[in-house]
Amino acid sequence: MKEVTVQDLKNMMDRSEEFQLIDVREPFEYEVSNLNGLNIPLAGIVIEQDKVKKDVPVVVQCRSGKRSAQAIMLLEQQGFDNLSNLQGGILAWKEDIDPEMDVY
Repeated sequence: MKEVTVQDLKNMMDRSEEFQLIDVREPFEYEVSNLNGLNIPLAGIVIEQDKVKKDVPVVVQCRSGKRSAQAIMLLEQQGFDNLSNLQGGILAWKEDIDPEMDVY
């Protein structure tokens, strides 16, 4: 499974690279803190796979990296090959990029 660090993701954002960010946490988690990704909870990722782009890199994130890894495994079974997991999830983002971010 491909992975990107939070610094890699920040660099992609800073360079305005074309990619899609998918947040597989629950809506209440997304409301506390998010990186402006598309919120598709893990339980619905296969049902809502049509919202996941196939023609640009896609970074999948959650709180710590575990649910996003599960989401990637499910989507890869559906034929996706453009997915990367955000190492450490939003907790790593808070630690390395934005210490002021609220997390739970």
